[in-house]
Amino acid sequence: MPVGTQATVKGVPPRDLSEMGATMILSNTYHLYLRPGDALVARRGGLHKFMRWDGPILTDSGGFQVFSLSEFRKIDEDGVTFKSHLDGSMHRFTPEKSISVQENLGADVIMCFDECPPPGDYEYNQIALARTHAWARRCLDAHGPVKRTAHGHEQALFGIAQGGIFQDLREKSAAYISSLGFPGHAIGGLAVGESKENTLRTLEWMDAALPEDKPRYLMGVGEPRDLINGVARGVDMFDCVLPTRLARHGAAFTRGGRINMRNQIFIDDESPIDPTCDCYTCRTFTKSYIRHLIAVEEMLGLYLMSIHNLRFLLNLMSDIRAAIAANTFDSFAREWIARYEGKKI
Repeated sequence: MPVGTQATVKGVPPRDLSEMGATMILSNTYHLYLRPGDALVARRGGLHKFMRWDGPILTDSGGFQVFSLSEFRKIDEDGVTFKSHLDGSMHRFTPEKSISVQENLGADVIMCFDECPPPGDYEYNQIALARTHAWARRCLDAHGPVKRTAHGHEQALFGIAQGGIFQDLREKSAAYISSLGFPGHAIGGLAVGESKENTLRTLEWMDAALPEDKPRYLMGVGEPRDLINGVARGVDMFDCVLPTRLARHGAAFTRGGRINMRNQIFIDDESPIDPTCDCYTCRTFTKSYIRHLIAVEEMLGLYLMSIHNLRFLLNLMSDIRAAIAANTFDSFAREWIARYEGKKI
């Protein structure tokens, strides 16, 4: 899911997202609550009408952003009081408030308000897990009767399993969250500083512990090899700001690994960023031209890089689905990662 934090995927119009095959995008509850305000978005008919996006939208709960403001927030059993990073004004999120804001935003999938603790602190993860579980029940109660989205579908509330990098806590959380009857489940608290080994080990525990018949969403992950490794461990949905953030820093995904388009070796390179990519950028422009745009800080360069990086990941996920359907995923994953890391296949 491309990330449209503030009701826009940075620099990329909804038309282009649709044309490149994006089927769902993510927006951020914390940021939209602060600006322009969820009540205004509701008056404009919800996010779909406000940002002119016809496809599904997922909103996070705002919890990750609130808890990342470690110097500007105070946690209690009822919720979190925090200071706006914009103007220092004080605000409060409870499970009920998070659900209310997300209902105003009108997304198709909304998330429970949870606590995302440091992954390696066992004692604190026990405390945070109790809050996350209590808050999940409160979110479910606050969501109440069936809500309809702009598409006329029932608004889906996903639960979030936490527990850091500890097997007993993860399995406990998966069992409790699954018991509440959510239509889908997120795996929270990963890709927040723990080692790759711990990430993969935790995903293996969750693969065994979560229901197989409901979608699983790994939050905040978007590096190509991480998508493949996540799918191999039962994950269905991903989001990350990485493709557009890398583009703004001049970096591009290719089948042969990530490249820096600011590099002088591309000054006279008449090839596309990735000859196997079918995005507008790769069909139309050369590395030489894009390197020039990046070097002179032209907005077009950031736009072209963004649509390439987004299409690259969407193509990867499409190829993964095809490999699963053909029962060739294991060999596909092994060969794709080896090529991306520059190893002999």
